[in-house]
Amino acid sequence: MTVLIAYATSEGQTRKIARHIADRIADGGGAVELVHVADAEEIELGRFDRVILAGSIHIGHYQRALSDFAARYADQLNSRATMFVSVSLAAAGHDADDWNGFEPILDDFKAATGWTPGHVAQVAGAYQPSRYDIFRRFVMRRIVASKQPAGTDLDADKEYTDWPALDALVDGWIRTPAQ
Repeated sequence: MTVLIAYATSEGQTRKIARHIADRIADGGGAVELVHVADAEEIELGRFDRVILAGSIHIGHYQRALSDFAARYADQLNSRATMFVSVSLAAAGHDADDWNGFEPILDDFKAATGWTPGHVAQVAGAYQPSRYDIFRRFVMRRIVASKQPAGTDLDADKEYTDWPALDALVDGWIRTPAQ
């Protein structure tokens, strides 16, 4: 089985997740090509049995490069087994409003690109104030502070990705027959 994993990232956690998925599939015997969407201009999707696109939600949208890639290759993506890995801090929590907010963002993405993913995985990202500019640090600190217990160190980087759950998700998707 050959799998393309194309990703877009803002602070690097989506790249880390994409690399982890690539390693997981390769360790299981699959052939994997991992590429940032900006470097996949002329990629031939026909070479791949399956495709995973990964991107992160920031202020209600995915990266522009990811949307452009999905739109450019929508017909080919819609004709093969695909998974969309959507990374966000909101996926780390249990707040129903946060989880309900994913659907309109995904619907907007599908409408804008013409691609309907075969499977969507909401994956928790990371809070990385050490990588944020001053404005983003201020905004992210306020968001995280409202969801953390008092006394939480808001200046420390924290990874929320549940790696065993991600492994189980990828393993299940790989074992599912392609439609």
